[in-house]
Amino acid sequence: MTVPDSSAFGPAGSASPQGSAGPAGSSTSPAGRLSSGDGRSASTGQAGAGGPVRLDGPWTHRDVAANGARFHIAEMGEGPLVLLLHGFPQFWWTWRHQLPALAEAGFRAVAMDLRGVGGSDRTPRGYDPANLALDVTGVIRSLGEPDAALVGHDLGGYLAWTAAVMRPKLVRRLAVSSMPHPRRWRSSMLSDFAQSRAGSYIWGFQRPWLPERQLVADDAALVGKLVQDWAGPRTPDFPDEETLAVYRRAMSIPSTAHCSIEPYRWMVRSMARPDGVQFNRRMKRPVRVPTLHLHGSLDPAVRTRSSAGSGEYVEAPYRWRLFDGVGHFPHEEDPIAFSTELINWLKDPEPDR
Repeated sequence: MTVPDSSAFGPAGSASPQGSAGPAGSSTSPAGRLSSGDGRSASTGQAGAGGPVRLDGPWTHRDVAANGARFHIAEMGEGPLVLLLHGFPQFWWTWRHQLPALAEAGFRAVAMDLRGVGGSDRTPRGYDPANLALDVTGVIRSLGEPDAALVGHDLGGYLAWTAAVMRPKLVRRLAVSSMPHPRRWRSSMLSDFAQSRAGSYIWGFQRPWLPERQLVADDAALVGKLVQDWAGPRTPDFPDEETLAVYRRAMSIPSTAHCSIEPYRWMVRSMARPDGVQFNRRMKRPVRVPTLHLHGSLDPAVRTRSSAGSGEYVEAPYRWRLFDGVGHFPHEEDPIAFSTELINWLKDPEPDR
């Protein structure tokens, strides 16, 4: 296996201690749980009355308990549940365009912050994808719904694939953006040098402490650089400075950088361990719910070829859609086209067409 250069996470100048999950970078509750990131227990730059996470809009903010932790959600609308899962280096706000669009289309749209990110609990452990997928299905149950259509981007897409395999009765439909099936991701990272190089930031995450410090250095400037670098050239309005500032403030909340990196550490370090081998075998089970797979044709972080072979793991209607000229964030770079494609598919009684 050839590990490409990961210089984006090489030696840096100044670094803030907030990126650590140790004593200097986190506060601990009496129950031994790291503090949440909703702005109430962390001193960071504020973005309105709700702090850097609970941003104002037509949605409602609240917390739900699931799988031994507390999760922040933003929700809108009534109808069948659509649960939206963000990726790295973002949080629930990445779905700000889809929440009102889905609500207007007659769905109950809920965007959750994953464990360790945004306004959700930062727990000392539990960042393997199997447990994170149980967070997702636990939130579905806590919302009082029998099932949900899962929509995941990037890491959220990885967890959506996982949840559809582990708890198929709770997943009504599956939509994934910018992320191949976990088995496809693993094989591409190990055998496709171009994908391994595109995902070099993941190799860089394997070092202790330094990646966290680099993510939060200079007010999380690296977060802004990653979002800019991964966006496609077709939409010069994304990302603008205000959007980048929102993501940088959210990453600057103590312990967020550490918790954001932990899933990627597990995904690589577990490859030769029994738990990783077991997870990979478990993911051989086919997805048996209708699946929509969305990808930007110019995604520099996840190559189109890496994602395109994921249909072999789906034994149900599978629809592949490629957004021309779009990078890693189709739902933000072209939100109207993305939302239209998603809503039409959710409403289609024959999604195999």
